Amino acid sequence: MRGALAKPFLPIVFFFAGVTYDTVTLTRIDRLIDNLILLLYLCLLGVLIVLKGRADLGKAAVPGSSTAPHVLNRAEPYYPMAIQFLLGGLFSAYTIFYSQSASLTTTALFFALLVILLVGNEFLHNRLSNLTLLISLYALVAFCFFTFFLPVLTGFMSRIMIVLGAALSLLLALRIVELVYQGIPGRSRKDAIKTGWPAVVVVAILVAFYFLNWIPPVPLSLKAGGVYHQVEKIDHAYRVTFEKGAWYQFLRRSDDLFHGEGPVYCFTAVFAPVDLNITIYHRWQYRGISSGTRSTRSAFSTTDRIPIRISGGREGGYRGYTIKQRVPPGEWRVDVETEDGRVIGRIGFRVATEAGGALDFHTVTY
Repeated sequence: MRGALAKPFLPIVFFFAGVTYDTVTLTRIDRLIDNLILLLYLCLLGVLIVLKGRADLGKAAVPGSSTAPHVLNRAEPYYPMAIQFLLGGLFSAYTIFYSQSASLTTTALFFALLVILLVGNEFLHNRLSNLTLLISLYALVAFCFFTFFLPVLTGFMSRIMIVLGAALSLLLALRIVELVYQGIPGRSRKDAIKTGWPAVVVVAILVAFYFLNWIPPVPLSLKAGGVYHQVEKIDHAYRVTFEKGAWYQFLRRSDDLFHGEGPVYCFTAVFAPVDLNITIYHRWQYRGISSGTRSTRSAFSTTDRIPIRISGGREGGYRGYTIKQRVPPGEWRVDVETEDGRVIGRIGFRVATEAGGALDFHTVTY
């Protein structure tokens, strides 16, 4: 009786166990132990998919028979739950890491997809016998892993790394298909191709997402950022000065509303892994004051794109700033982006005419 009551809840327990474990143990995207954990998850997931696939195909070929060792036969009912645990752990880790690089731009679409897969994994238990689905999911989680692992490993971040990661993901997925069908009587190469081609489509779509700048620029992430009236570097710290807000704006830490014509300082702290040296850009964009509705307002136009060379390793991110000498009233934003235009973070602010009275300023240190 107790087993019958517990069985429906086991998949949920396994799912949340994976999520909780990753949330507690994962810290930095460039931490060796964290990446080894995820790599172990990928390896175990591949092994389980092979075992699950071969068991199902073997039963279909010769009902009631199995060529697997006795221990594996006894563990077979738990394969879907173990697969669900590993998928939950991987998707939760990716949600954590990719959320640090996702911004309220097109990269939010890919992050939303990860969240959907993280939550949807809870309801996939009855679908985890579908070999085609498992292979496709494996290709996806492998691609997500190599997207940040290869730059961390090589200290080099470019489109070549993405293409290489896509190729590795696809090769691993297709190798799993080959191992599943190897030696199974009554199964042809056509069956293997039918199972593996959706994984090819998944990887192709993910590569297209990258070139459309829909994938967050992991392993980079914006740790802090804002616009200020002044930024000063004093020894190893940066002191930033901004207007004090009203009494209820006690959490304000930058000039979301900037009074005056400038100069305006944009300060950012961007995290990059150890040994990764890369150039990022502050893209200053402006949209003038308009009396039209939101749907009729003009688009932002770029006024400046200023490079900043950053070095990885600092926990709080590599700090730097750019300056805009004169800013007309209107809406402004600064996109912090990679060389190929992927947005790490976005800082929006509005410029108004000079305030009626004297401005009161506040200073914090980074």
